[in-house]
Amino acid sequence: MGICLDELRQFVVRPTLKQLRAWSPGMEALLLGTAAQESELGFHLKQGRRHGMGIFQILPSTHRQIWDKYLINFPPLASKVRGLASQRDFLQHPHAELATNLRYATAIAWLVYRAAGVDHVESDNLPKMAKLWKKHFHHGPSARLRDFVDSYSKLVKPTEKPSPENEKAAVKTAAREKTASKKTDCLLVEEDELIDSAPQYTSAAPPLLRAPAPHRAHPPESTNPRTARSHARPPQVRA
Repeated sequence: MGICLDELRQFVVRPTLKQLRAWSPGMEALLLGTAAQESELGFHLKQGRRHGMGIFQILPSTHRQIWDKYLINFPPLASKVRGLASQRDFLQHPHAELATNLRYATAIAWLVYRAAGVDHVESDNLPKMAKLWKKHFHHGPSARLRDFVDSYSKLVKPTEKPSPENEKAAVKTAAREKTASKKTDCLLVEEDELIDSAPQYTSAAPPLLRAPAPHRAHPPESTNPRTARSHARPPQVRA
């Protein structure tokens, strides 16, 4: 079990976005969903050599690119983000801040989306959030849209059990959710086919070769002068 969702929302994600003047219900939900998928809300801070660090599992290479290629163009914003980091440890071990400094890691995760042009997302559009995460945040053969949806539904917005007096209403709600789930599955499958940027390790099928058309033998030339004239091509008329 990772960090308490309400505490992570109230003391980390929301105040960080507000300090950067970037808060919206949708962006808050997107970052919480990203943390839920990447680390189970902080259950893992470092899973292996090839994985990132912190609750958002940000790679050191991505961390460097945010500073060297994006924040360098926005000095006031860079100053705000630098103010979230520690004074001395950041200079000696900058990537460690991704694991030990929750608000700084949240700012960098937001910048990953912002650098990709994501400035607005609806908080109730779960398929859209999954697509943004898949396209801009997590790349690789293990990235699946369904994983993001499942993590969000389990850790960020769990389904509450209906009370006995509201059983009928719960049945109707479940039917609507089932229909919406089918539509979501269709959207996720279509998007996996369209924007999946993960490398494909399966060998491509060879191109289909069309069989050559059967050769048609020309009719034998007739020795009869009258018949030979019928097989001859008409003369080309010059304009």
